[in-house]
Amino acid sequence: MQVLPLLLLVAGSAAVAGAARRTPVPPPLLLVAAGLAVSYVPGVPGYELDPEIVLPLLLPPLLHTAATESSYLDLRAQRRPIMLLSVGYVLFATLAVGWVAYLLVPGLPLPAALVLGAVVAPPDAVAATAVARRLGLPSRLTTILQGESLVNDATAITAYKVALAAAVGAGGSWADGLEEFLLAAVGGVVVGLVLMAPLHWLRTHLREALLQNTLSLLIPFVAYAVAEQVHASGVLAVVVVALYLGHHNWEVDFATRLQEEAVWKMVAFLLESSVFALIGLQLPVVLRGLGENEGTRAAVYAVALFLVVVAVRFVWVFPSTFLPRALSARVRRNEENPTWKSPLIIGWAGMRGVVSLAVAFSVPLTVHGGAPFPERNLILFLTFTTVIGTLVVQGLTLPPLIRRLRLPRPDPQSVTLAEANAQAQASRAAENRLRELLDDERNTLPPPLADRLREVLERRRNAVWERLGAVNPVTGESVDDTYRRLSREMIGAERAMFVRLRDGRYIDDEMLRTLLRRLDLEEAAAFRETT
Repeated sequence: MQVLPLLLLVAGSAAVAGAARRTPVPPPLLLVAAGLAVSYVPGVPGYELDPEIVLPLLLPPLLHTAATESSYLDLRAQRRPIMLLSVGYVLFATLAVGWVAYLLVPGLPLPAALVLGAVVAPPDAVAATAVARRLGLPSRLTTILQGESLVNDATAITAYKVALAAAVGAGGSWADGLEEFLLAAVGGVVVGLVLMAPLHWLRTHLREALLQNTLSLLIPFVAYAVAEQVHASGVLAVVVVALYLGHHNWEVDFATRLQEEAVWKMVAFLLESSVFALIGLQLPVVLRGLGENEGTRAAVYAVALFLVVVAVRFVWVFPSTFLPRALSARVRRNEENPTWKSPLIIGWAGMRGVVSLAVAFSVPLTVHGGAPFPERNLILFLTFTTVIGTLVVQGLTLPPLIRRLRLPRPDPQSVTLAEANAQAQASRAAENRLRELLDDERNTLPPPLADRLREVLERRRNAVWERLGAVNPVTGESVDDTYRRLSREMIGAERAMFVRLRDGRYIDDEMLRTLLRRLDLEEAAAFRETT
């Protein structure tokens, strides 16, 4: 791809994603719609998904971001429903959708139909979690959707490789396929377990934040590449490493965390925006070469497959939610009793995404012997229509469905009280440590400086409680809001004076940057204290 089309893709998708934040439409849907509209504008260059780029270069950082932002403890607590969805459902969907496609499309061999089933089996990680976070789903449902999206790509890609080997004539028995599947899954986990501790040790022992963040950007690619090199699942390796690093992120230097958060937010925003725009831009590509399947026949196949994909998820989700409780006393004892609303939401949150398209584009043109791969263009088309259909139909209707069901949301006051209690305990621990330090003659400070340390602790402790207080009757602000606003005004006045001193040549630009960075850190600290 040339440089200018790539820049246009990134800039255009970022602009659309930014505009989507001001609309009630989820950004993924608006990006896909924009891609569809732009794909037929004269002069727009062709953007064809290259699986050699999407899978090793785009998927690892997206998975890394999602995993590091997830809670290892929450995922472990919900491991049973997560594994039922990310492994059980994906395999079930591969077989069920593949079998229906085999019966539906004349001349489509069963192995090729199973390739299609594996391609459309995994729901998209980005779309589901983006909608879940935006709508404030209960934490348990959000955790289940996040956990499913972290692992299901590995299951689907491995199932795809097994089905593809059978379709092109390179595979052995189904027992061989099962062995390959297990080796890839176990191998990916093992690679992640081997890499996670050394990579974390490197992060904590590098002394420069710039080097630490460079390592942070390389980690998902390293984990993916090492696993794929030994024919294991790169997706699982990335997820295992990222979950470990996210769980131990508190051990990393604060400057690294500040830079890393900003860097990864930007990377995730650009990649997610570009990925969904790319989905819409694939329309001209997938319409080429449909041949005898063009027109009404292709539309019938597309609608039928979309309905099957949606139905199969519900067929799996409802029994997998209630049957374990009916059969196991341990499940009833350890897990909360779900209502019908939870599986309904999980069943409807099955939007497909770019991984399905990328894997579909990796289907070879020919089988062993040189014959064309059976119905390859139709597989591309049906994957595209399924992705678009789930994103548009389910993506647009999921928000009103969640609002209509009126799922319980966390009580903001209870959350604030929990935060205040945690801060109070932390402040007491800090006060005790400060008292111990000041008792040592090596740490003697003038009383004003020692009092200043105590005031910082007091301010941090009180900041959370103040959010529960009354608002200012004139401005409508809480005490917390007023404090933050006045802090920013004071820092803004200092910043303006530094600039005037630089402009008057009393200080140089290097000193200005040093002073401004100090103010930026103070402003960030003040903001974090009160949010």
